[in-house]
Order: sequence, then C-alpha cells, then structure tokens
Amino acid sequence: MRTSKRTQILEAAARVVEREGVKSVTFDSVAAEAGLTKGGLLYHFASRDDLVQAIHQHLADQWEAQIAAAAGKPAHEATPTERLAAYTRVSIQSATRAELLFMLEGSTTPDHAAPWDAVMERWAPSLTATNAHDPEALDQFIARLAADGLWLYESLTTGRLTPRLRRALAERIATAIDHNDDHCGGHSSDGA
Repeated sequence: MRTSKRTQILEAAARVVEREGVKSVTFDSVAAEAGLTKGGLLYHFASRDDLVQAIHQHLADQWEAQIAAAAGKPAHEATPTERLAAYTRVSIQSATRAELLFMLEGSTTPDHAAPWDAVMERWAPSLTATNAHDPEALDQFIARLAADGLWLYESLTTGRLTPRLRRALAERIATAIDHNDDHCGGHSSDGA
C-alpha cells in the first residue's frame, strides 16, 4: 500500500524530532526531511500547531496499532486483562526519542495529551478514587507501572537490555496479570 503524503510528512516530522527535538519542527525542516516544498506542507497543515497536533495523533495511533496487534483484536473486543497484557507486551520496545519527547510535551497541553490519553484509557487501567482500594485494580495498576518502567528504562539510564531479556520481563508482567485474573475468578475491573 502506498504511503499518503500526509503520512509521509508525519513520519518525516517524527524523524526530525528523533534527531533534533520538538522545537526543531518547522515547515522548513519537515519539508526538507519529507522531500517536499513548504507549500506542500501548508496544503496538509495550516499551521505549525496543526502539524504538531497531527504528529501527536500519528504517534499515538501507531502505538495503539501495536497494542491492538499484540492483543489480536481492538480494545473494545478485549477483556481488561487482555488489554493490559497487550499493553505490557508492547512495552518490550524501548521508547523512541520522538515518542518520549512528544509524550512529555503533550503532558503540558491538554489538546496534545488527548491522543495519548485516549490510548491509555482504552488499553491500560488507571487508579481512581472508586477503585483505589480494590486489590485487583491495585495489582493491574502496578503491572501498568512496571510495563511503563520497562518501556522507559533505556531512555532514562545508560543500561541496555537484550531483546530476549526485554521479552522475558514483559512476559513476566503479562503472566502476573493473567495469574491474578485466574485467582479472581476471571472477573477483571477495567479501571475506567
């Protein structure tokens, strides 16, 4: 399938961020990376903010596609345990610089955070005032924190894990989730 110009632009923008950071996203830098003219970018994105918002959505969509592939189904068809296990299994891939920078940048702007938050709401349980005392909800949230830590580990340290070790850690977390679900009679709180 042929990549659309819009997708080509968004992937080029992610490469710019990967090399130079979010602040370096300009029409000129992205046009040069995509092999297009500045006018070609303006056809798809009316402003830099539109482009940045689209990059957030693009990266979040890619992340969700990976999670759905790991689950073998979309979020609405998966049980809470299947969703969290898939989320965990995707954490074997380290955060790219672009993902990490955009998630950090997005956390300061509600519009930019929205695509990331939507993925999290669908796939990973959160702890709320209503479920904070439920042992199962606590276990699921701890598993989510462990998966997030695995995903971030190499971005925050000089340590490197082998792919085999990353897979083993993700499977250990996912197995703990499945094991906890078995002990609870198969009933899972979705944490939403």
